[in-house]
Amino acid sequence: MDETLAFSAPQPAAAGGSVPASGLHGLAFSKGHGTGNDFVLIADPEDAHQISPEQVAALCNRHLGIGGDGLIRAVPTRFLPEGLQLLEADAAAEWFMDYRNGDGSLSEMCGNGVRVFVQFLIEQGLVTLNAGESLTIGTRGGIKKIVRTAEGYAVDMGPWEFIFPKDATSKAMDSLVSADGLEVARPALSVSMGNPHTVVALAELSELKSTQLFKAPVVDPKPANGTNVEFVVPAEPLVHEGVGNITMRVHERGVGETQSCGTGACAAAVAIRHWAGEGAPDTWRVNVPGGVVGVRFFPGESGREHVELSGPAVIVASGTLS
Repeated sequence: MDETLAFSAPQPAAAGGSVPASGLHGLAFSKGHGTGNDFVLIADPEDAHQISPEQVAALCNRHLGIGGDGLIRAVPTRFLPEGLQLLEADAAAEWFMDYRNGDGSLSEMCGNGVRVFVQFLIEQGLVTLNAGESLTIGTRGGIKKIVRTAEGYAVDMGPWEFIFPKDATSKAMDSLVSADGLEVARPALSVSMGNPHTVVALAELSELKSTQLFKAPVVDPKPANGTNVEFVVPAEPLVHEGVGNITMRVHERGVGETQSCGTGACAAAVAIRHWAGEGAPDTWRVNVPGGVVGVRFFPGESGREHVELSGPAVIVASGTLS
């Protein structure tokens, strides 16, 4: 449901202190989500709004702000230094998804956010995209191509890779993860989807439910830039009608537990597929607290295997900061 809101920019920041509201008054925004992973979205076609990390944290605060797992600014790619490099590779990437986590920190990209970003561009009249057509956008995780489908959007997330490939291939694990609710540290695989993930397999849904994600799990060794941590339970049987099925919860860097994580779903499918061994399917259904997303593996043009993420995107409200 779309509705118009008037919102007063909050003064207290999520981490305490004061956030100046000047520069945000009258700024138009939307609120959207992809399987419960929610975002504040701002269109900035002239690159006129430099929103500070403190302001991002205040706007994403669920008690004193609009609330969201992150903030996405839609800005033409040509305005950003990292965007100019992308345009050299693909001039079609006109729009850049300038994404920040809910605490204000920069993030490479967000798989659910990409879909919501494209839906936002369409509803703002900034692009036109019919079912079956594709759109190329820029992110800090590289260029992404999105196809509009009858059910939402399918995103070519690009190639995946192990963060610690030697251990991942020789030992099928590269780190240990501890979390409240788990009696002992669990083996894990670290996967890059343009951003870092550490995937832990659990045996039972009851174990997944009892895992506490109020604070960040401890990962040893931790990837250099931190990591998102996925706890995953494979279905029994794992494969039904050629599709792998898993259930996942996630703790995201700079956010905490979220209802869904698109890149995390891809990383989880990578890890479970690796552990399942030869004959594991290329198509996966990933159940998250906010819904279901699809993951598909396919050969990329460069010869490296790519991952496609598919799922819905919804804009639920629009308004102005007052």
